[in-house]
Formats: sequence, C-alpha cells, structure tokens
Amino acid sequence: VQLVESGGGLVQSGGSLRLACAASGSTFDRYVIGWFRQAPGKERDFLAAIRWASETTHYADSAKDKFTISKDYAANTVNLQMNSLKPEDTAVYYCAAKVGGSRWNENFKYDYWGQGTQVTVSS
Repeated sequence: VQLVESGGGLVQSGGSLRLACAASGSTFDRYVIGWFRQAPGKERDFLAAIRWASETTHYADSAKDKFTISKDYAANTVNLQMNSLKPEDTAVYYCAAKVGGSRWNENFKYDYWGQGTQVTVSS
C-alpha cells in the first residue's frame, strides 16, 4: 500500500486548501483512510476518516466545522477540504490507511502512512 499526499502549501488566515491522498497498491474496499496532522513539538492528532467502501465518515470534534473528508472514486484519492484556516492549523498533514475495524481516531491502529504534506497558515 502506498499513500501520497498533495495539496499542501502556504495560505493566508481565513483561506482554504484541499489536500489529496492518492492510494495505490491494493484494493481498498476493506480499508479506512484517515487524515492526521502534527505540529512541531506536538502529538499527531486525528482529524477525520472515511471507510472506503461505504464512505462512512468520522470526525474529531475539533474538525467537524471546518474540515470535510471525501472520496474521489475516479481518481482513487481521499480528499480533505479545509476551510477558515488559522495559523494554529499550521502542521504536517498525513493520510493513513488501516483495514476496517474500530477506533478510527487512534493513530497507532493505522498500518500505512504517507510522507506528509506541509500546510502553513500565515496571519
């Protein structure tokens, strides 16, 4: 399984970005794909996850109002739309994959990780 994130960059406070996680190397019908972020000196935090087959989603409370996770079947990507960004959203954003199960918000449950994409929000 290979995961490659893209779409990060520099954005002004209040702006939006759309991240993409390109998944390859397997059929993903049994997989859950999650998005996490890690700011310097902080733990890696869960943001959102989606079950590939059913497109069932789950969000961290902190992400519900500004982040939307979705699947692009044609492109084989899982996207994270991020709106109303603030400087505190500055972090490296990672996507990860695991085979089904529960506890989608726990990063140690994920087996595969991308390399991450940097998001920087300027004030």
